[in-house]
Amino acid sequence: MSISVKHLTKYYGEQAAVDNISFEAKNGEILGFLGPNGAGKSTTMKIITTFIPASDGEVEVCGLNIKNHSLEVRKKIGYLPEHNPIYLDMYVKEYLSFVGEIYKIKNVKERVEEVIELVGLQKEQHKITGALSKGYRQRVGLAQSIIHDPEVLILDEPTSGLDPNQLAEIRELIRKIGQQKTVMLSTHIMQEVEAICDRVIIINNGRLVANATASELQSEEDNQVIYVEFDQAISRNRLAKLADVSQVEKINENTFLITSKSSIDLRKTIANYAQKESLLILTIRKEEKSLEEVFKAYTSK
Repeated sequence: MSISVKHLTKYYGEQAAVDNISFEAKNGEILGFLGPNGAGKSTTMKIITTFIPASDGEVEVCGLNIKNHSLEVRKKIGYLPEHNPIYLDMYVKEYLSFVGEIYKIKNVKERVEEVIELVGLQKEQHKITGALSKGYRQRVGLAQSIIHDPEVLILDEPTSGLDPNQLAEIRELIRKIGQQKTVMLSTHIMQEVEAICDRVIIINNGRLVANATASELQSEEDNQVIYVEFDQAISRNRLAKLADVSQVEKINENTFLITSKSSIDLRKTIANYAQKESLLILTIRKEEKSLEEVFKAYTSK
């Protein structure tokens, strides 16, 4: 595992900012790390990157314990904090060379040129970073986080405040980087998670409340809701009498939303009923909650 977190806890005074959470991130996985403001996301990321110590628990990065091998861990991690800490009075190439020299990279000049091309900064490389748009500043931040070719990339709100075009560009860049590295991504943008994350972790009040793929979370509903359209008008009451049906919402004369609290796939029940009554089903599908609805459900419990 690239990241292994076991029973991680962090107290600030008497308040538990992170409360006994455990999870793993596999090699080459893009892990979405979600939670409301103040849930403990940034604190967890700062502990993993060795910026702050944990109160309890164990964290390993690429098999190295962060307490015993903090310097080695830092070499294996690229970190972009929520507030991009670039030097605004330095030129892009100058800044990246400066970061590369801190990491004692051999052939710094060649490596700077490589990451500039990778993140799409060719046209901006001779500008002062303070003169760049926010989207390009984020690209500079990503470039500095990968300049030492880390195995793990930790990104805290990397697309915050970007316009739609910049959002799409940075997402594509993260997806590209994630093909070769393990990426842990904190964000409040659910479309971003659905677009690029292989798996999702949700924490709330410092506690882990969900750990699954986005599609698995969306299918973990208390109720299953089926959208069905028949070829002819049908009485709502007839559908309400079907086994395991708890609610029927009429959309029009031949289209309905049917809800069931049973674990049995309601589509089979509806299909059997339609065959018995000589009805033709034009459309039938299981409605899934949006990831935003799932997020709200998990963080409001």
